[in-house]
Amino acid sequence: MQVAEAIVLVVYGLCLAFIFCYSMVQLHLTIRYWLRTKRSGKLAAAPLPLPQRWPKVTVQLPLYNERYVVERLITAIAAFDYPPERLQIQLLDDSTDDTTAIIREKLKAYPHLNIQHIRRQERTGYKAGALQHGLAQATGEFICIFDADFLPSPDFLKRTIPAFTDSRVGVVQTRWEHLNRDYSLLTRLQAFGLNAHFTVEQVGRNSGGHFINFNGTAGVWRRACIEDAGGWQADTLTEDLDLSYRAQLRGWRFVYLEEVEAPAELPADMGALKSQQFRWTKGAAETARKHLHRVLQSRLPFLTKVHAFFHLLNSAIFICVLLTALLSVPLLYIKHTTPALSPLYKLGYALLLSLAGLVAFYWSAQRAHSTGGWRSNLAFVPEFLLFLSISMGLSLHNSLAVLEGYMGRKTPFIRTPKYNILAARDTWRKHAYRLKSISLVTALEGLLALYFLFGIWLAFSWHQYEQLPFHVLLAFGFGAVFIYSLSHSRRG
Repeated sequence: MQVAEAIVLVVYGLCLAFIFCYSMVQLHLTIRYWLRTKRSGKLAAAPLPLPQRWPKVTVQLPLYNERYVVERLITAIAAFDYPPERLQIQLLDDSTDDTTAIIREKLKAYPHLNIQHIRRQERTGYKAGALQHGLAQATGEFICIFDADFLPSPDFLKRTIPAFTDSRVGVVQTRWEHLNRDYSLLTRLQAFGLNAHFTVEQVGRNSGGHFINFNGTAGVWRRACIEDAGGWQADTLTEDLDLSYRAQLRGWRFVYLEEVEAPAELPADMGALKSQQFRWTKGAAETARKHLHRVLQSRLPFLTKVHAFFHLLNSAIFICVLLTALLSVPLLYIKHTTPALSPLYKLGYALLLSLAGLVAFYWSAQRAHSTGGWRSNLAFVPEFLLFLSISMGLSLHNSLAVLEGYMGRKTPFIRTPKYNILAARDTWRKHAYRLKSISLVTALEGLLALYFLFGIWLAFSWHQYEQLPFHVLLAFGFGAVFIYSLSHSRRG
């Protein structure tokens, strides 16, 4: 065996092993989810007792240039069914455009509410800095946080505050819903992926007593928990995941309420989606760099450590997918020229087992929130394959973000633009805040689509079809991401 062949096989095998282990962890969460669902079905959940006196709550709304959505956000928060004398609303406004003027005009309609419009001289620490700055002026025992694109229902606080059943509950997180799920294929696939996280993953972790994370919005913190864990810190791009781990390592409990929904807007263009994915994946890598050692050295139960390990390293899956994809074409050549190594190629069956685990994971989420019966089950197959394909197509972009996170390279916090996109007739093309979607990475994504088309051609030329489905998904995924990036770069 040549050295180059050995390197290809070893790296390919290691990547397959990580993907397999990751999918098995997701499968375990799926089993936990089904056990929890079965148990909940047999025992009707008793309503949480309402407090005799509602505690003071501060609602923090971190804002930065949100001219299209800030008015509807203020309207939604002002409609909260909560004793006004116990409620403080903070508009943490770091805007540099007309958002500030829009806020000032909008607040004239609510002179009866305790609303603070807080401005900082400098946007130090980005969102984390704004939240920490507001905390110093907060009067609430509990801190509720919403990003600008959310539209919570009036009863949100009355459904979440009672879940702080004991003094060690530090966070109550709720499930995201989607205002514009059916706007386009891109938004439908995002909703498909997020639903699995907010249904199977969060419920599975929480019911198993494992670490979950505050999702940055649509949740409530106990102020004492934030302060005990060291406050908001801006040294990662996912300040929410960072504080979640610091708090849980300090012994605070998190509660997840799947039944409480908080609708929000999904990114409608590829530039915004890539920006969001970059921040999430790089931030997760930075948080792993910061906390993984502490988690492994802690006295947590072994299974909780395993779940935390893959939770913190979940963005590394993109590196493994990318390497597996890149090496799959040389693997065809090695198999064609070195038949003696054929037994080793059976390692590729790990991909099929991994796929089975992911199918169970995503199908469970689809089934939980679907009312379409057998039609929904039929729709799952193409939707899952499209989601898988586009996720693979984003693997180059996301892998670069993850590598930056592991290497400690710092970049600014780029918030995801919101355009108030709800109906099919709405458009984002002529709006401000649009992010660049064409770069060198975009060109490489187009080249990778051609690369995997070449892999498809080799499969037919050499009659080796094991990798063919994989290459079809890769070619489509990279091609779709490339075309979306080009198309969405035009203003129209």
